[in-house]
Amino acid sequence: MKINNFEPILDAYQLVRGAKIKGKKQDEIFELGIYDALKRGYTLYPLEHGVKYDDFSVIISEKELKNNFLIEGAKAAIAA
Repeated sequence: MKINNFEPILDAYQLVRGAKIKGKKQDEIFELGIYDALKRGYTLYPLEHGVKYDDFSVIISEKELKNNFLIEGAKAAIAA
């Protein structure tokens, strides 16, 4: 997958469905799914070589996303 510029998550308004998310300490890339109000978290799907795997997902809170993950920059998303 093409290397994009990832930036810190500063606001919940950045967390939109389809955004690319990367861990600060690992190189795995995820695609952000919907917010699940009952579980109080966002669904993340693994993304490998541009393919989203729907058979596996994790629920992560907004606080954890802000502290441990980076989001693809808006300019990089438009260029891709």
